[in-house]
This record gives sequence, structure tokens and C-alpha cells, in this order.
Amino acid sequence: MSLASRIIPTMTVQTHRTVQQFRAIRRQIPYGTKIGFVPTMGALHEGHLSLVKEARENNDVVVASIYVNPTQFGANEDLDKYPRTLERDTELLNDLGVDHIFAPSEMYSKNHLCYIDPVGFDTIPEGKVRPGHFRGVATIVNKLFNIIQPTNAYFGQKDAAQCVLIRRLTHDLDLDVNVCIMPTIRENDGLAMSSRNAYLNEKERAASAVLYKSLCSAREMYLEMLSAAASSSTVDGCDCLNASDIKEQVMSVLESEPMVSKIQYVSVDNKETMMPLEVVKANEGAIVSIACQVGSVRLIDNFVL
Repeated sequence: MSLASRIIPTMTVQTHRTVQQFRAIRRQIPYGTKIGFVPTMGALHEGHLSLVKEARENNDVVVASIYVNPTQFGANEDLDKYPRTLERDTELLNDLGVDHIFAPSEMYSKNHLCYIDPVGFDTIPEGKVRPGHFRGVATIVNKLFNIIQPTNAYFGQKDAAQCVLIRRLTHDLDLDVNVCIMPTIRENDGLAMSSRNAYLNEKERAASAVLYKSLCSAREMYLEMLSAAASSSTVDGCDCLNASDIKEQVMSVLESEPMVSKIQYVSVDNKETMMPLEVVKANEGAIVSIACQVGSVRLIDNFVL
């Protein structure tokens, strides 16, 4: 049974199309009310709905936003063709008992000048491939936090660098929001759920399971290292892995799939900063992130070790 069918709403969700409309409602919510917030770009899938369910179970009021943010898309990316399914999304959110949907038609004025530019994020692999992306993400999330003023905000681990960025944003700018990172929701074959999966044709969809398979191979290496470290009575170098060995293993699995037309990166990074690691220590772990094209569709995924 899908998540969308598990909760019967007590009232119809309210949709707000402007900042002014939502703020009028926000002022009516009593002080001390726990507000859960799930920001999305729409085209909702079970991954999004799992965040909504978590928010519904742990807050008094739940707000979801639907906005395809243009500032996080590059010049040659899929802004124009990104799926927009507001009517369907509204039905799903209503069925899960969401109280308010913030679905603005625009979030940037004609003379908008101020952005948040997170130092260093354009130098990590995802930032190099998508210059300016994290500037757009940091700006829109900060704007949404200012408007919604949530107690708790929910994000999926699938976008690993985004999760690290948002935690840094709230910490560095002293934002009074508790950031909740929830596990990636996957299809039966391991493919991470994503709105962009809709771009995959039948052959590409079947081949895309290789991303999960490649990350599993990295996890197996890490678990073997942990087992060896636990059984060793001396300091003999078995409590760490070379990041380059992990990358080579993941690359070899990805390259074994003919439908993988391009590997943009395989990255092994610090879990707190997304800065690259040379070695992965048993007591510290890492994030292994990948981005590749299956056919013509760009997919990303990651495992936290």
C-alpha cells in the first residue's frame, strides 16, 4: 500500500500562491506550534511522501512547498522540461494530511540582487559539474525558511551535498530550524527514487540499477575493512581504506553497464564538509557519491559509510 493511501485527511489542504498569502496564514498559527516543513519541486514520488509522513507524525502543522527553482538550474539543464504536476501533487499531499501547500508562481522579483553563495561548494564534484547550483539551493532554502518559519524541515539523503549544505546554512547563519535528514527511498532494484527517473526509457530504467550495485560494492569494501579492524589485535593498517581504491571499484561496476554513457564523477568525501578524502577511516566513514548518465539521463546517488 502506498504512503499516499495510509492517512485520511481531516480537512482539505490549503494552497497559497504568493508570499503574502502564506504570511497571512502564518501569522494566525499560535506561538509554540510545531511546524513541519517539506520543501519540494513537485513531481512527487514515494521519497517525497515519506518525508511528508515523517513530518505529519512529529508536528502539529505540516507545510509542503512546490516550486521549481530556476536559480539552481544551469543554462543547459532541464528547467523547461522538469515535470510540473501541481494538481496531482496537491491530491497526494491532501491525502497525507498536509495542512498548507506553498506553491508560489514566482520567488524572485524583477530586480532581485541578493543571493547566498556558499564558499567551497562550487569546487566539490557536483558543484564543478553544475556551477552555481548550490548558490541557487542555498538562496531558495533560506528564503523558504524565512517565509515558512518551520520548527523542523525534512530532506532526503539522496542529495548528499545538498544535505551537508543545508546543515551548514542553518549553523552558520544561526537559523532556528531543526534539519531532519531522512534515508533515501529506493525502488525494488535499488534505484534511488527521483522525479527525473520519469525521463528513463525502458532499457535505461533497467540499466539504472547499476548505480545501486556500484555503491553496494563500495559498502562491501568498507564492511570488510571494519571486520578486519575489529578482529585485529594490533595496529597494522587495516583500519582504513584508500579512497582511490573505493573509487576504482565503483567505477569498474559502472563501466560494466553498456547503457552508462558517461561517468561524471565518483567521489569519496567527508560526511560533514563534503571535502575529498584520501583515506576512509573505520571510525569516521565517508560519503560515496556518484553522478552518471544512463543513456541521456543524468542520475545521482550516494551511500553513507
